[in-house]
Amino acid sequence: MSAVAQVSTSEANQTSEVLTVAQNAVTPNRNALANQQAYVLGPGDEIQLTMFGQPELFTTNYRVLVDGTVSLPLIGRVPVVGRSIGQAEREISLRYTRLYRRPYVTMVLVRARTVTLAVTGEVRRPGTYPVESPNQIPTVTQLIQLAGGASQSADLSNVIVRRPQLNGSVQNIPVDLLRLLQEGDLSQNLELRDKDTVVINATTEIDRRNSLLVSNASFSADRSEPINIAIVGEVYRPGPHTIRPGSADVRDAGTLGNSRAASTELPTVTQAIQTAGGIKPEANIREVRVIRRPHNGDPQTIGVDLWKLLKEGDLSQDIALQAGDTIEVPKAVGLTAAEMTELATVSFAPATIDVNVVGEVKSPGVVKIQPNTPLNTAVLAAGGFDDRRANKSKVKLIRLNPDGTVAQRDIKVNFSEPVNEDTNPALRNNDVIVVGRSGLTKFGDGLRNVLSPITSGFGLFNILF
Repeated sequence: MSAVAQVSTSEANQTSEVLTVAQNAVTPNRNALANQQAYVLGPGDEIQLTMFGQPELFTTNYRVLVDGTVSLPLIGRVPVVGRSIGQAEREISLRYTRLYRRPYVTMVLVRARTVTLAVTGEVRRPGTYPVESPNQIPTVTQLIQLAGGASQSADLSNVIVRRPQLNGSVQNIPVDLLRLLQEGDLSQNLELRDKDTVVINATTEIDRRNSLLVSNASFSADRSEPINIAIVGEVYRPGPHTIRPGSADVRDAGTLGNSRAASTELPTVTQAIQTAGGIKPEANIREVRVIRRPHNGDPQTIGVDLWKLLKEGDLSQDIALQAGDTIEVPKAVGLTAAEMTELATVSFAPATIDVNVVGEVKSPGVVKIQPNTPLNTAVLAAGGFDDRRANKSKVKLIRLNPDGTVAQRDIKVNFSEPVNEDTNPALRNNDVIVVGRSGLTKFGDGLRNVLSPITSGFGLFNILF
């Protein structure tokens, strides 16, 4: 063996203290980039090598070749692909043991290749994400954030990281992000490697107990962006709507709800109903349905009981929405007068409806009243009957039906009656109440019409003569 390849006895017998000092001397460089020890080498990486006691051995930086090896002085090619920096250091040191006594090789990653990661399933923007530096290689939750956040359909307890192996197989690593949220278990937030794929499966059943925890997670879907949803059934403005974070305020029935306050929370069912103009008087809020279409899997139907929200304060019923959701508000059957009155006062009902009171009242025209206000109250809101001209025994109620037809009926008026369908029905938006003339008023108006030409003639005669 040549003198160049020999290590002097004095160098070989240096104390461990000197080795420790040497190790500490390279530590700042090794920690210059985060995640270096976790980083896995691959083709394209540029590395810097040093051997303690042999400063002239490695005179340049080395690049990992496409075959996964690095070509080094005296020993040739050494396979390093798929190894961490620490593993590669040990492998290279082992190769130099036939040339040097106790060789100590250190490695620093000078320039990393572009690392490619993928995420699929229940995230806002699934796809591939290139990472150009090891200090930017994300963990599972950071990659989910890069992809726009996890959707409300994500099964966070069943995340899979698919990691390709050198032999061509794929290792499936389970990750339970729900444990991370509930228990702070950081081991679940796995550090990713090149070519890893994160698979976020769709849940088969909505977990209401943890829905608020999941929606508020740092890696949930971006809450600052508006979402597009559809709402059908017993609301005043059914159809597609764009929902923005924050609350909405519905002033008049049939108008869109206006944003009232900014928020960082995801839009919810009640906010969507408010944006769609509010519920109609006969909405069945006990059996609202949210139809959700996950990226992977069959559509899900989520039952929502907003009556529980009103009566028990069960906020889990007001579930957070995601883009593409459809809300169905069915029509109720057999609502009691008390229930209809209470529905009119909820926050996701319109504040007022328009009822047109015409005919023999003191102030005819459109009156704004609460939804489900009884007919008697609407007549009083228009100033009440004209005592000299009105037929106080009955009025005519004209209503435009959802199918475009018009229904009208005569209703006997009794101001002492409570809300009921026969004599004091609850009113709907755009109802028309016609207050007719009394029999005596009709006779007087008819007589006036008959005598009008005669009285007009006498007036003309007086003018001429």
